[in-house]
Amino acid sequence: MNAQAMINPHQRSAGHASARFAQRSGRPSLMDLCQHGSAKAIVLEHSDIVFLNTSGGLTGGDRLDYRLSLGAGCRMTATTQTAERAYRSTSGAARMSVDLTVGEGGHLDWLPQETILFDRAQLRRRTQITLAADATCLMAEAVVLGRAAMGETVKELDFHDWRQVQRGGTPLHLEALHLNTERLAAGAAGLDGARAFATVVMVAPNAADALGPVRAALDCAQVRAAASAMEGRLVIRLLAPDGWPLRRKLAQILTLLRRAPLPRVWQI
Repeated sequence: MNAQAMINPHQRSAGHASARFAQRSGRPSLMDLCQHGSAKAIVLEHSDIVFLNTSGGLTGGDRLDYRLSLGAGCRMTATTQTAERAYRSTSGAARMSVDLTVGEGGHLDWLPQETILFDRAQLRRRTQITLAADATCLMAEAVVLGRAAMGETVKELDFHDWRQVQRGGTPLHLEALHLNTERLAAGAAGLDGARAFATVVMVAPNAADALGPVRAALDCAQVRAAASAMEGRLVIRLLAPDGWPLRRKLAQILTLLRRAPLPRVWQI
């Protein structure tokens, strides 16, 4: 074994995928695409782009970056091919960043599939959506603690999740979550026994108009949920005992807000 291998015996994954679109002939047209390492981006028909991590998951020292830029007038949906997984780490945190920019008159649905956190995972994730003056967006993030069907439980964890939607340098929505071992055991002050949770944020001038229909759709014995709205913003939060009922309810809500089916990779 050489000296470098002895210093760093664990192989780390690193991936960066970025894409830039501009409106051409009435539809988004791919202008630039960069892929490096474990991160890939696949452009599909119907204005969808799918990001994926070919390493199969994240653990200590891994790095994953996704970037997407939409020019003026572009309307697109971005998602992930499958659930992202953060595995047990014995060597520090994995890091993930998502940087999304939407130009004038554009719209982005950022709908990644759920993140599955395994016992003793360490993950730092940062998501930034930057909107032009009249751009809009729909964002969803879902997190599942282990796989119930496999009998997995999560007792130790260190998860930092920072999300922001901003326009012209002004934050429109900001969330900073730190979920750790102490919070998992905090009862009602933490997740109150839930194994899965999600947040949906819609930023648009008419976002509050969807509050009534959304609340009517939240009635479900397996999922605790609530929605609130203020000028130009709608926020929905969901808690569930497992990932499957959360996914079904989340799909229903997103379909309602989009007024269109979810991307094909979301098939339930």
